[in-house]
Amino acid sequence: MHDRSFEPDFSQAAQAQAAATQAAAPSNGRRDLRDLAWCSIDNDDSRDLDQLSVAQPGPNGALKILVAIADVDALVQRDTPIDRHASNNTTTVYTGAETFPMLPEKFSTDLTSLNQDEDRDAIVIEYVVQADATLGASDVYEAVVRNKAKLAYSSVGAWLEGRGPMPAPIAKVQGLEQNLRDQDRAAQALKENRHDKGALTLTTIEPRPVFENGDLRDLAETEHNRASELIEDFMIAANGVVARFLAANGFSSLRRVVRVPEKWPRIVDLAAQNGYRLPQDPDAVALEEWLLRRRAEDPVHFPDLSLSVVKLLGRGEYIVERPGEPSTGHFGLAVQDYTHSTAPNRRFPDLVAQRILKAALNGGAAMRSAGAASRHPPYTDAELATIATHCTEREDAANKVERLVRKAAAALLLQGHIGDRFDAIVTGASDKGTWVRIPRPPVEGRLERGHEGLEVGDHVRVKLLRTDPAHGFIDFGRV
Repeated sequence: MHDRSFEPDFSQAAQAQAAATQAAAPSNGRRDLRDLAWCSIDNDDSRDLDQLSVAQPGPNGALKILVAIADVDALVQRDTPIDRHASNNTTTVYTGAETFPMLPEKFSTDLTSLNQDEDRDAIVIEYVVQADATLGASDVYEAVVRNKAKLAYSSVGAWLEGRGPMPAPIAKVQGLEQNLRDQDRAAQALKENRHDKGALTLTTIEPRPVFENGDLRDLAETEHNRASELIEDFMIAANGVVARFLAANGFSSLRRVVRVPEKWPRIVDLAAQNGYRLPQDPDAVALEEWLLRRRAEDPVHFPDLSLSVVKLLGRGEYIVERPGEPSTGHFGLAVQDYTHSTAPNRRFPDLVAQRILKAALNGGAAMRSAGAASRHPPYTDAELATIATHCTEREDAANKVERLVRKAAAALLLQGHIGDRFDAIVTGASDKGTWVRIPRPPVEGRLERGHEGLEVGDHVRVKLLRTDPAHGFIDFGRV
């Protein structure tokens, strides 16, 4: 963490601020939505709960989706010691061995977490999913909510997919079983609609260290299922609503973008190796058609192909978008209006978005009567530009910290396999070196010899040469 310029520990001033902060009663004047069948769905061990969701049936087969986001800004004011810590790190860093929260745990897992059976202030983002899977009317407002059931991806996903029983907490809340099935139906419709427009189907392997009593036992792959897809699709739609709401109210915002890929010719070559012709100009719909075909033809190796495509697409970044400017969009999600606003306990851009959103909400009446001159955005465009650059850089640094710990864990697990041979796929090829990934354990390492002429996506046979857990080094040689 120190090597990547993070602050792993909170300052004394931040600790003092946390110690002095007490739980606040729900704010007056907000909509009271505590009676709705709200629930959270997250990882089994998650304690920093940022969002709740609930569905309300509408006319003609439509479903209104309400997403409640924790009002972190209510307790973490700008330029306070805790805010300065958050603005430096910009993200919670999840290493598996230890979690370094962006906010003190008193906030992220208690005071600003949407914990079960607790009344909480929230920002509610609502939108209508029409029977034809398109988005209808939307709104954003402040409310008071109450989480009725803390649920987990693994058990809810197995239940929705018919692989397991209904989780016990669902049965304890009247109407929640049907509500979750309605939510699932809306999410699947949103997903299908986005993929028809070119949202990319990508299945990457995300290993995480598994510890028992402090001892490393294994690397486990993160499971994706209907429950995780439900939250993903709801958050994508909610972030789009927020982006459009801010633009319509004349506020600049941070946008999350993935640009049209510069390495599209290499993606075309990768498809050609599999007997498929992609157009010479970037085309998300055509790329999605090829990905779906390859997943059906070779599901075992599809994660390898997905990883290659992810590398070639390029990383996401934060930029400032001003009202009236054309949207850069997110190539991989096939959406034009997209911000990050749904995880303010874990990501600083989301907390920034929340502050701008609350300024738009609380100044809305004045703006409509007095015009744009009455706007008082909490950040200038210059400040947002600085934040965008810093958050992009910090996200990359956090990924490197998390990846280093995963590689250290993998190096430990592989220490007894020096000289063993593996099938591998090239995941990186540049002047800095060539990297490959083996399937089990699912880890990456540097190809120290035999890398000449290799490109991302190539399949090779490698031998494990050495490991260095202290530095996270895993070295292979081409057979």
